[in-house]
Amino acid sequence: MSDFNTLELLTDPRGFATLWLSREQKNNAFNAEMIRELIIALDQVQADPSLRFLLLRGRGKHFSAGADLAWMQQSAELDYATNLDDARELAELMYNLAKLKIPTLAVVQGAAFGGALGLISCCDMAIGADDAQFCLSEVRIGLAPAVISPFVVQAIGERAARRYALTAERFAGQRAWDIGLLAESYPAAELEVQVEQWIANLLLNSPQAMRASKDLLREVGNGELTPALRRYCENAIARIRVSAEGQEGLRAFLQKRPPSWQPTRNTQESH
Repeated sequence: MSDFNTLELLTDPRGFATLWLSREQKNNAFNAEMIRELIIALDQVQADPSLRFLLLRGRGKHFSAGADLAWMQQSAELDYATNLDDARELAELMYNLAKLKIPTLAVVQGAAFGGALGLISCCDMAIGADDAQFCLSEVRIGLAPAVISPFVVQAIGERAARRYALTAERFAGQRAWDIGLLAESYPAAELEVQVEQWIANLLLNSPQAMRASKDLLREVGNGELTPALRRYCENAIARIRVSAEGQEGLRAFLQKRPPSWQPTRNTQESH
């Protein structure tokens, strides 16, 4: 793994990685360096076949305060072409995170403003603290949530996205759960315990089946029924049934034993 200035990419021996936003003194606000390092880190995760899923987290009090003010001030002094390059870099990050082959879980505490909502929306799932604060804050400073908008709309729906993008209202964890941004919202004191529960649950699942399910759901999209989609789904289940993990899972179920990918008791007790 590469050394980063703004991130930490840590692998757990159980078979997953945690990507930490690590500019705690800046409330994990991101700048050009962090965006570039996130792209590199995601490339490393994508290339590692041993990883079963990824957690995206923020060090310290806040998940991320959004864009770094000093970086934004510099951007305001640049010309259109240079700003377009910056936007393309941010878009590469968002699209790469959204298309990552393995499941992704964002864990949110404190503030998650502006582009941070894009990162959360690009993850397959997100959990957070009840007292976390979310805000699409761009219009307050004369901007628009442009690059992140497709992912936010996918996460919370068009109507809610219109409200929060146009009002820049803050909303807390329970509201984020109501509109679908968070899968679950917990009291802040319980968040770490719940993270471990999510990890334990994901470790029960076939790594190959989770990857195949991500591919499947990406192809299914909004579920519009077409002959091509029907053929894709038929082929998808046939492929995974004859795969090594598919065969192992079926045998384990019939033999009433844990499949080979599940953690052993010793592994569980060591964490």
